[in-house]
Amino acid sequence: MPQAKAKKKIPEKLVEIKRKLTDLERFSLKVTRWAGSTDSLVFHTIFFSFMFMLLFLGIAFDTILLVLTTIVSLEAIYFSIFIQMSVNRQSRRLREVSKDIEEIQEDVEEIQEDVEEIHEDVEEIQKDVDEIQEDVEEIHDDVVEIQKDVDEIQGDVEELEEDFDDLSKEEIVSKTETDKFAKIEQTLELLMKEISDLKKK
Repeated sequence: MPQAKAKKKIPEKLVEIKRKLTDLERFSLKVTRWAGSTDSLVFHTIFFSFMFMLLFLGIAFDTILLVLTTIVSLEAIYFSIFIQMSVNRQSRRLREVSKDIEEIQEDVEEIQEDVEEIHEDVEEIQKDVDEIQEDVEEIHDDVVEIQKDVDEIQGDVEELEEDFDDLSKEEIVSKTETDKFAKIEQTLELLMKEISDLKKK
């Protein structure tokens, strides 16, 4: 956004400067452009030739020189004034454009700072993503271990069921009082250990 605004500033300033021009300044610009054109060269050549051709009409040479010198002097004075007006106007425009360039430079520096901050944020996000990925892998390993424990417990349960089928009622009671509770305690201890390990992570 700041860059787009900066691009619009110079054209807007030029339009504003054009609106502020007076009729005399516009006229001076036209005269200055015309003075440096091919039309000006042709016009002055024809005019000077015409002035000297007045000799053949019986006008005195001193009179021709006097009139020609007066015209040329006045023309030179007005041309110098018009040229100076154009120079002054160009100087004002250059100063205003210089201010705009400084503002654009400040906008560019701000954009550069924003880009650097965004780059730092991206690096931090990448670090967080890597850490999350490591945590996910650790959790996956824990889930695999828990699944192994569950499979072992399932196997123990199946063995107990087979033992229940083979033992008599008295043996079942005695077996449940010894082996079953011992295995359940071991299983519970393993589960509690896994849960505590997960909480620490």
